[in-house]
Amino acid sequence: MSAEVESVRLDKWLWAARFYKTRSLATEAINGGKVHVNDQRTKPGKEVKIGTEIKISKNGYTWDITVTALNPQRRSAKEAVLLYEESPESHAKRQQQIKEQRENKELFNYTGIDHKPNKKERRLIHRFKQVID
Repeated sequence: MSAEVESVRLDKWLWAARFYKTRSLATEAINGGKVHVNDQRTKPGKEVKIGTEIKISKNGYTWDITVTALNPQRRSAKEAVLLYEESPESHAKRQQQIKEQRENKELFNYTGIDHKPNKKERRLIHRFKQVID
């Protein structure tokens, strides 16, 4: 981590901290309102400094983190973890969500059909969808 860097663009920092695979994905998330800096919507060019609080919503999970270091370059995952500190409440909530998803896995992964629907089954599916709409 560079000590001489005082601030880094938000999209670049999210990419370097490995929250997003590319800077363009980070930019899309920021513009889409999935990333908040100090509880406010922001822009990708916002300068992030040490101590900045960031809230990231991604794939149904939420991270509440505090920036502890700045690095304009993407490094290994071990080094990326050193760039931020997650709040204990955020970590506990995310772990609880993961635990609930594992317990309810059977509800989400129904594999009763092992073939492509035939004509009769397609008609039933079509009728069912029309009733819902």
